[in-house]
Amino acid sequence: MTDGELQKLAGEGASLSDTAREALKSELRRRGLEIELQEPAATPPEQASPGPIILRRFRDLPNALVAKSVLESAGIECYLMDANTIRMDWLWSNALGGIKLCVRPEDADAAGKLLDSSNIEAFDVDGVGEYKQPRCPICGSSEITYKGLMRRPAYASIFFFPIPFRHVAWKCRSCGHAWEEEAANHSGRPKE
Repeated sequence: MTDGELQKLAGEGASLSDTAREALKSELRRRGLEIELQEPAATPPEQASPGPIILRRFRDLPNALVAKSVLESAGIECYLMDANTIRMDWLWSNALGGIKLCVRPEDADAAGKLLDSSNIEAFDVDGVGEYKQPRCPICGSSEITYKGLMRRPAYASIFFFPIPFRHVAWKCRSCGHAWEEEAANHSGRPKE
């Protein structure tokens, strides 16, 4: 390069990498040129972005995975901390403080509200229509289970003639009440 080209390059020294600036300085010294090299502007110190926060703690992996899937299905980025350790040996759960569900600080409020929200009362099923969340007729709880096959008699009948013994019933996990679903009722709610 000519001395003029080096002078022009020295005027643009702020855009050069550190290695290129050092090479230019050594070439200017070698040629004996007294050209001032433009230094890059001082950059403000980077402020560290706050790290992820722990939104919830879970003793068991299945509950943590359900919460994680709820957040991911809503488009909220999250991850489980200490999940692999506890998966390998669940006795470590108490020592480590459980499985931690972590989210970004800006997503914490939305994620907390989503996990705290109650069950959906009704939703549309394609081709079927509206499905309503069944509830216990005694206490009104949605913590119920459905039992459709009496397993012991059905398994015993395999040796003679397979008969699927059916006993369609709901059972409330809150109050223990059990009731049968009538064949004409397809709404998901027990007839009252």
